[in-house]
This record gives sequence, C-alpha cells and structure tokens, in this order.
Amino acid sequence: MPSHDLRLPSLDALIAFASAARLGSFERAAEDLHLTASAVGKRIATLEDRLGLTLFERGPRALVLTAAGREYLAPVEQALALLAAMPQHRRTAPTRQRLRLCAPPTFARQVLVPRLHAFAAAQPQIDLEVVLSTPHLDTPAPAADVEVRHAVRGLGAPLLRDLVLPLASPPLMARLPALTTPAAMLAHAPLLRTPIEPWAPWLAAMALPTREPETGPRYVDLGLVLEAAAAGQGVALARPALALPWLRNGTLVAVAPAAQADRWALASSASYQWIVHVTGPAATALGDWLHACCRETEAEALAAVGLQG
Repeated sequence: MPSHDLRLPSLDALIAFASAARLGSFERAAEDLHLTASAVGKRIATLEDRLGLTLFERGPRALVLTAAGREYLAPVEQALALLAAMPQHRRTAPTRQRLRLCAPPTFARQVLVPRLHAFAAAQPQIDLEVVLSTPHLDTPAPAADVEVRHAVRGLGAPLLRDLVLPLASPPLMARLPALTTPAAMLAHAPLLRTPIEPWAPWLAAMALPTREPETGPRYVDLGLVLEAAAAGQGVALARPALALPWLRNGTLVAVAPAAQADRWALASSASYQWIVHVTGPAATALGDWLHACCRETEAEALAAVGLQG
C-alpha cells in the first residue's frame, strides 16, 4: 500500500520534463509533444512545485538543468522507458481496410465528394477508392465493393427521397412570361432533355400532354443538365439534393411559385440506392455515414425549394 504522504507527479508532467531536458527548450519540447510552449512550461512548473525543487535554470537562450534536475532526470527516464516497454501500453496500429465505391457521376460530384473529408476524418483506417459508373451508356459499371446505383426501386436501400421538380436560372425566368402553372411553363420555357430523367412522367402527373420534348439540348449526364440550366439554356427536371450547390448560390431556383412547390414535385421512377457487394465493417461504416449525409443534404435542398423535409 502506498504511504498517505506520497504525492506522485502526473505522467504528463514527467514526459514534459524529460522532453525539455533532452531538447533544451520549452518550444522544442512543445513541438515534440504537439503542445504549446506555455502548456509545457505549466506542466514543469507544477512538477517543480510538487517536488519543492527547481529543475531548470531558465536562461535567455536555453534551459539548463540544475543539479537537482540532473539527479531527478535519470530515474524519470528509466521509469518512462519501463512504462513504454510494457505491451499493455502499446496500441496496435489499426488494420487498414480498402474499399472500392462505384457511383454515378453527378451523385459523386455533388453529394459524395464534397463531404468525403468528414468520412476520412472519422474512419482514417479505411482507404476509399471512388470510381464512376456511366448510366445509359453501353458500358458495364466497374467492379466495386459497394455501389450507389440510379435504378428502378427495390435493388438496394434508398438514399434519397428522389423528388424531382423543374429548376431554372433567375435570368431565364425573367426573360419569359410568368410561369405560374405547369401549362405556362410547357408553353413558354425550353425544356432540357436527358434520358436519365425523362419529362413524360412529370407531364402526365401535371395533366399535360405526355409527349417527350423533341427539340432542345439533350444531355446524357444529370450534372450537365444542371450546368445547362444554371447557364440559362432551359428548365431542368431535377432532384434538389443534386442541385444544392446551385440552389445555395442562387443560380438555380424552383420554377414553381413559392406556395405551390409540393404540387410541382413528383417522385422519380428511379432512385439512388445503396448496394453492398462485399460485406464488412468498412462497408457498414460507409453506408451509415452516406445515409446520414444524404439525409442532411436532402433536408437543406428541399427547404431551399420550399418543400417539406
């Protein structure tokens, strides 16, 4: 049993003392220990106060151990070496896990990549590789451990609510007659076309002629559709979550009048889904993070266009 009058110094103070003695200054010890010089100085001052000894002569150029400091340093270094040698104090380096994720280009660029730094910080042991699929082209998707796929519902776990509604640039809307109804938009606004998000289902839901537009720019990439809409080329039928960067800076807005956004919105026939091909802790961690990321992104984007989250 230890004596009641035994007052042991903190391990942090001993480490700071040994580092400062070895390097000759609080500043160098601070760099070595990833602390501030002030923090190192306070730890050593606390140690000196507890011991009732002056361990350093604090000169203008360098720290110099006092006789008491030199006498104290040797057993401190021995004690620290013994503690460092104990296997219980050695943390096994985490096993690195490689994970290959395949995702559609627009989802990867607008939702995934801007937020990946947060995942890397939370899961530093996972080495993530991101490859892109090419929807609606005769090219098979790259092999991957996990996948975000834009497809008919039911293949995997949904990531977004996948509501679509018309978005356009404010300058385009200023040039056109007031687009207060879907019929007015169809009559006056150029519609941007993509096979990934056809207009026919939305037109049918609005009780309008369901013939797919036959003129105007056609893009086989949702990101290009959004870029074209932001450039004023026409109206895009798009998911707010994918358009969030443009909604944030005001280069895209909902065509629907503010109080009618829910009437202009439609659930897309396809959805972004999370599909796991190779199970494991890394896939689970990424899936949990990505679902949370999508919920946050979607909530902000829906609010930006006047829809309920």
